[in-house]
Amino acid sequence: MKIVVLGGTGLIGSQVTRRLRSMGQAVISASRSSGVDVATGDGLDRALDGADAVIDVTNVGSDATDRAGDFFAAASETISAAERRAGIAHHIALSIVGADRAGARGYFRAKAQQEAAVEAAHVPYSVLRSTQFFEFADLIADWNTTEDTVRLPATAVRPLASDDVVTALVSLVRGAPLLAATEIAGPEEIALDEFVRRVLRSHHDERYVVRDDAARPHGFDLEATVLAPTPDATRTQTTLADWIAHRAAPAVEGRHAAAFSFSDVPE
Repeated sequence: MKIVVLGGTGLIGSQVTRRLRSMGQAVISASRSSGVDVATGDGLDRALDGADAVIDVTNVGSDATDRAGDFFAAASETISAAERRAGIAHHIALSIVGADRAGARGYFRAKAQQEAAVEAAHVPYSVLRSTQFFEFADLIADWNTTEDTVRLPATAVRPLASDDVVTALVSLVRGAPLLAATEIAGPEEIALDEFVRRVLRSHHDERYVVRDDAARPHGFDLEATVLAPTPDATRTQTTLADWIAHRAAPAVEGRHAAAFSFSDVPE
């Protein structure tokens, strides 16, 4: 099976590419750096030639999340047209938990638009909705730091390791299209402030993380019910303690982290 990973140089895309290649799969990592632009279609037909499946983990930069809807609308139309020409048998899209119930709010709305376009594309598909990654704790802190203090509410979240998201995507691409969305979430419910505090502490970051339930933090200015996975969501195995002990890494660059920006970007 030949698989094309759109957004193949990002946090998830690069890991998916490595995992599939280690399994002996033929994989094309497609991104603008490799001459593939999903918004304009440049290089897309060439990348999809002879492919069986596509994993779409493309995204906008963290400085452009207010334009995410426009990007996903243009990209989804371009991708689906190219997939039909190539005879793609399975399209897998990475989305976010809550995209189906956050209404017209920021990045959620953009991901909902992407999901709708995937469903309407006449290409067999699967959608994976994920909660936020452990790897984004540093970025959440950066977004919400004033001087040396990070103020965050105790909103309940279920973060997970990006490696577990990769496992789920690989499983989907090796199976039959779901023609539906499925959810994945971390094994533990944890307060947002405690999540960020523990990750910063593991990096010896000296910022203070203060619990402030009146805070309206960028990235998480949403009700807990929106961020919570459904009861049917698959629970992953990697706990935050496991990740900190074995896989903790430096902060993710903004160009990757925007994949899970959970609210409108402040002006």
